[in-house]
Amino acid sequence: MLQTLREKMTGWIAIVVVALLAIPFAFFGMEQYLFQSGSNFAAKVEVQPSWWRSAPDWWLVRKFAWESVEVTPEEFRDAFEVERQRRREAEGEQFDARAFETPDTKREVLEALVDRKVLQLAAKRDGMVVGDTRVREAIEGIAAFQVDGVFDQQRYLLTLQSQGYTPQGFQEMVRDDLQASLLAGQVARSAFTTPGETERMMRLLGERRDVSFVVLPAPEPDSGAVGASEIQAWYDANRADYRAPERVTLEYVEIDGNALPPVPAPDEAALRQRYEQEKARFVEPEQRLVSHILVPVEEGADAAAQEAAEAKARQIAQQARQPDADFAALAKANPGDPGSAANGGDLGWIRQDGSMVEPFEDAVFAAQAGSISDPVRSPFGWHVIQLREIRAGQQVSFDEVRETLAQEQAQADRERALNDLVGSFVDEVYRNPTELTAAAKQAGLEVRTAGPIARGEGEGVIAVPAVQRAAFSDSLVQDGTVSDPIEVGEDRSVLIRVTRHEPERALTVNEARASVVAAIRADRARKRVEAEADALVEKLRSGESLQALADAASLQRQNMLGIPRGAPVPDAAAAEAYFRAPVPAEGKVSPGKAVLPDGRVVVFTVEKVTPGDAAEAAEEERDMFRQQMAALVGREDADTLLRALRGQMKITVVESNL
Repeated sequence: MLQTLREKMTGWIAIVVVALLAIPFAFFGMEQYLFQSGSNFAAKVEVQPSWWRSAPDWWLVRKFAWESVEVTPEEFRDAFEVERQRRREAEGEQFDARAFETPDTKREVLEALVDRKVLQLAAKRDGMVVGDTRVREAIEGIAAFQVDGVFDQQRYLLTLQSQGYTPQGFQEMVRDDLQASLLAGQVARSAFTTPGETERMMRLLGERRDVSFVVLPAPEPDSGAVGASEIQAWYDANRADYRAPERVTLEYVEIDGNALPPVPAPDEAALRQRYEQEKARFVEPEQRLVSHILVPVEEGADAAAQEAAEAKARQIAQQARQPDADFAALAKANPGDPGSAANGGDLGWIRQDGSMVEPFEDAVFAAQAGSISDPVRSPFGWHVIQLREIRAGQQVSFDEVRETLAQEQAQADRERALNDLVGSFVDEVYRNPTELTAAAKQAGLEVRTAGPIARGEGEGVIAVPAVQRAAFSDSLVQDGTVSDPIEVGEDRSVLIRVTRHEPERALTVNEARASVVAAIRADRARKRVEAEADALVEKLRSGESLQALADAASLQRQNMLGIPRGAPVPDAAAAEAYFRAPVPAEGKVSPGKAVLPDGRVVVFTVEKVTPGDAAEAAEEERDMFRQQMAALVGREDADTLLRALRGQMKITVVESNL
């Protein structure tokens, strides 16, 4: 039969039949068989070419005519790692590596890469290119390649080599980044606001409103019966609210250096040996007894003022060198430094330790005893320095530093004992990494338990963020091994092991029953108070006064004149509601309500609206505001452009490659 079919299917008839059969395969479904299962990208962005903007979205046409760029798995992993490092630096001790490894975080990183590819592809399709000069300027502006603020070719090449880049590859990467920013950047920078728009916005933002309000108290607890069908309906509508969090049960051992037995007092021989080994530490440095006269120079003084100050300082120095000169009297007669002039310029004994400005200190320690210096320039002005006496440095005796040495030796002995204990404990754990008992018994420490606990729960050392991160880490949860020592304080460490892990799960309706009943009753109470507030608002709309309604309900009415936007009166949520209310008609009020976070409800009337006065702002303030408005509009325009471009392109994501 097959041979017969083969003989019949020859010539032009066979060609026509095969061609007809190929058409549906070419346009519908062949892609799934040939390419989708073997995709080696994390995401792919495709768009019609500039020469055929209306090209249909058929696989064969898309394959051979559309332009495309890909986000490779390597690109995604690099970007994901960069984001991990950024979050770790930003969050510090609060960073949770396991919580970071979520599908939502991965998708967030991928979407940022896709946005970049969309902009890059759009710029390329529209013929926008980045020239070599612009690339070079961008590279030379990178601080990592600069020495003293100037681009350094050698540092550039060494940095690229250390990061595994070639100059050509890095230049192309910079070119791609610049190309991706071309469209959005140009759109953002082209945004502007007119003087009229600026004035209207300033009037709107500066608006003030006269408001009267009453506050309905938080609802009383509801104690009514809740039926089974009501419980089930609420549970079905709010399943996401009723989940048991991930929990772990731990055993742990705390090693506290402060709880160790006291170390023996260091003996005399050990202290003397330490003194001899560290003798260079215990030297009293050279000191010099100094007086000075300051001729101050104000910051920003012109050349003439500086020269005049220097000339005066030289005259004082010459006077001070006269045989019958009294330096203290000269200092009092030239009180440029009020702090020392009253004491005859006396600055006391100084050391060469940076306590004085560097030029002054250098001059003092280069001078001879009894000498008067030439004028010395410092940031404060010109100094004439008298070096009165030199006290040579000398060795401090053992007896003078014995107590210091004893304290240091005792601390070193305590640290050594703690390190030895931790080291021997860890060595024992390594022999049996899935249990703590043997190591704790050998060290004479107690194995304690905690849990089951969810993230953020626990007390004492278990509440320390580093312990929490380790407790919920994949390695400890999956392997059941003992952690490395976790530092929880000065000379305090803890080792933990996860003995039981309960994944996050949905609560059954029976498990969630108490919470569901409480939520239903709270909802009833909330609705009751809101219904009361709605009734008051309707009465206000019908013309009744807020004062009369407040008196009838034994509520206190409050009048607030000229409330600005964002004022927390009595709460920021209420202020938002005041400014959402329409402007009242002449002789009328504009009523409304606002539910506060604590369950209270504000019923209010807006009685007067006073627009802001843009004329009150200085011209500089108006210009700054206009620039800020243009920047906001520009960012919004850039976001709108990106959304529009994404809508024009075909974006394919392969979740398995993330």
